[in-house]
Amino acid sequence: MTLLEVKNVVKQFDGHRALDGVSLEVPENSVYGLLGPNGAGKTTLIRIINCITAPDSGEVLLNGKRMTAEDVRHIGYLPEERGLYKKMKVGEQALYLAQLKDMTKKDALKALKYWFEKFEIQSWWDKKVEELSKGMAQKVQFITTILHNPKLLIFDEPFSGFDPVNAELLKREILELRDKGATIIFSTHNMGTVEDLCENISLVDKAKVVLQGNVAEIRASHATNTYQILTKKALEINGFELIDTQQKNGVFESTIKKEVSDTNNLLLQRLMKQTEILSFQEILPSMNDIFIDTVSI
Repeated sequence: MTLLEVKNVVKQFDGHRALDGVSLEVPENSVYGLLGPNGAGKTTLIRIINCITAPDSGEVLLNGKRMTAEDVRHIGYLPEERGLYKKMKVGEQALYLAQLKDMTKKDALKALKYWFEKFEIQSWWDKKVEELSKGMAQKVQFITTILHNPKLLIFDEPFSGFDPVNAELLKREILELRDKGATIIFSTHNMGTVEDLCENISLVDKAKVVLQGNVAEIRASHATNTYQILTKKALEINGFELIDTQQKNGVFESTIKKEVSDTNNLLLQRLMKQTEILSFQEILPSMNDIFIDTVSI
């Protein structure tokens, strides 16, 4: 089932076309990557989805119906540029933002107690936001984004300011939210995180979608027939190109490239005639490599 559908969206600012016929479909209960270089049009699209601005043409559908400002209450949006009030106390501000999302004070306090205990930040309640580090403030804003259990969550560079431990904590929380029924749009420049979290992506460049689909299928479609092989003895070239080989602790680690017409089974048969195979693995290009190759065309 598709939760969010963007259909042929066009947006122009003072003669600059920020989005040019952009379309995408975000499945329910998934983490969807919205990728692209700076200035590609991602933030403009996110603002349109949030009804902050309107498209010049095209439409955005939520559950098959054209989105309205009323639907925004079903969205949790964590922007790249944070929006907490520095002079307000953390607890007071979190409670205020929750009530803006139509939560009662009682429900908001109960939910905030749960999340503050889960993140072990109870002592921050009476601190002013200006007393917090960037990563600490990011935790608070993450909580205020998800507190009202929205159907759709939009995270724009959510790991900015986090150390590796807290970034890993946030990754786990995002996947748990998905497993509990949330649909997540995830915008980032960290392609390693995309591989960890996203099932499907759209890559936007120069206002257009230039790559779209399932992450595993995209990586497989960009394969270069390159393999990493661990063997007992050094390999002799026979029906493949030997790119590199190294000996480590009595094991030969080789990188080879097979003929396009050969199957993996045929390649393995040739290799097994030479030596014992300890490991055989295709080397797929990373999303980072695919990103660079695609936007550089």
